[in-house]
Amino acid sequence: MARLFFAVWPDAPAAARLAKLAGELAVVSGGKPVDPAKVHLTLAFLGELSAGEAGVASRAAAGAASRAFTISLDCVGSFRAARVAWAGALDPQPELLALQADLARRLMDAGLTLEDRPYAPHATLARGIRRPVPRARIEPIAWTVDAFTLVRSESGTGRYVVVESFAGG
Repeated sequence: MARLFFAVWPDAPAAARLAKLAGELAVVSGGKPVDPAKVHLTLAFLGELSAGEAGVASRAAAGAASRAFTISLDCVGSFRAARVAWAGALDPQPELLALQADLARRLMDAGLTLEDRPYAPHATLARGIRRPVPRARIEPIAWTVDAFTLVRSESGTGRYVVVESFAGG
């Protein structure tokens, strides 16, 4: 069994800006910044899957590749129950929402179960926060999305391993 999710990753300049913001949010919230190598934007969380189910997910995702587009994170906030601070988009880009919806539909059509909650695109930047981060605008942090990935989260180490990448057309 493997714990899997689909995600997009920031390019180097955006990753550097997000790492700096993670440090700032950790100070404000009393949390711990997320390792810069782990900062991503989840498209679909799959949870624990067998090797066979992982193959089903990979085949379903192959058809969801989209054209390259730019996303922009322009606000910060926190999820109190999860004790995380994040960067997100006040008005998520339609191309991002379309990719996520298409991917989710393909995964569910293939018989996989996804979380039953509205998609809220965000990049988690601090964990274990003690104080909430009020929702606020920030200088936009943009990057071009030209691929998305299937990622395995390794139990015990918390390390992320890219299993497969799906490039846009």
